[in-house]
Amino acid sequence: MAVFSRGFGARRRESDPRLPPGQYITEDFPVLSAGPTPRIDTAEWSFDIRSESGAVTSWSWDQFMALPIEDVATDIHCVTRWSKLGTSWRGVSIDTLLEHVDSDADYSMVHSYGGYTTNVPMEDLRDGRAWVAFEFDGEPLDPEHGGPARLLVPHLYFWKSAKWVRGLTLMGDDAPGFWEQNGYNMHGDPWTEERYW
Repeated sequence: MAVFSRGFGARRRESDPRLPPGQYITEDFPVLSAGPTPRIDTAEWSFDIRSESGAVTSWSWDQFMALPIEDVATDIHCVTRWSKLGTSWRGVSIDTLLEHVDSDADYSMVHSYGGYTTNVPMEDLRDGRAWVAFEFDGEPLDPEHGGPARLLVPHLYFWKSAKWVRGLTLMGDDAPGFWEQNGYNMHGDPWTEERYW
């Protein structure tokens, strides 16, 4: 069942070149989840990348935190039409994680604790376009926003930035994840309004 927070009912017209078509600016950080909020202890957390050959590369929380960490300042856009501008995150680049993986895959399936999945093309994860983020606005990421860590793919609608992320499966062919099986677009570019089928 979807869980909504305040801010989802508001609709305002805005004029800002950072705002994709059909979006409005919010100062809140609304919460939309497809089920209950998982509570993951970092002692139990791990992040796995499974290549198309079946090889698995894994990081514990301590191993993950020892990787190079980047500061990310970006705008985020939800398919439900809110946009939040100038957000601040810290995380590890997907490029850094893929340095340890031998793969020629063109697509990925993102997996979350709780069972959520979403598909993201590899070209949208590489070249400084995606991170596994663990801080928001200078604080550890709240569980309601995907803590202890979530995927951050800010140039796509935010359902692609999977909360409570636990890994990637790299794939030769594209396949729909949770929302994509329920009518959401396979890609999700906010600038071309790739919202639904």
